[in-house]
Amino acid sequence: MHNQQGQYGYPSQGQPQTVPPAVTIPSGRPPAGPFREESYIENILRLNRGKVGTFHFSFENAMEAGTNVKAVTGMVEAAGRDHVILSEQRTGKRFLFPMIYFDYAEFNEELNYFPQRP
Repeated sequence: MHNQQGQYGYPSQGQPQTVPPAVTIPSGRPPAGPFREESYIENILRLNRGKVGTFHFSFENAMEAGTNVKAVTGMVEAAGRDHVILSEQRTGKRFLFPMIYFDYAEFNEELNYFPQRP
């Protein structure tokens, strides 16, 4: 709070207190309304939980001698903003991959996707 000289300090007894106005910072999001899913990769993977595909990942450092890529043929179990959990079809082994390493996925069936607006 500032005093009459424009300096900030504690109000003295009997001095009226003023509250600064609230500041609203735009969030970049559309106004509240009906929920609308966005077509980010993790949301598309969630829509296709249980479907089998081949998922390709590449890493800065070698995973195995001489290679920095990994392909997993398996099922999408879950997907979050920064990760995907896959269950490998052949072995039943589960993988948790950070999405930063995700390259692309291949499916042999039609994928579920969000309704498209004209």
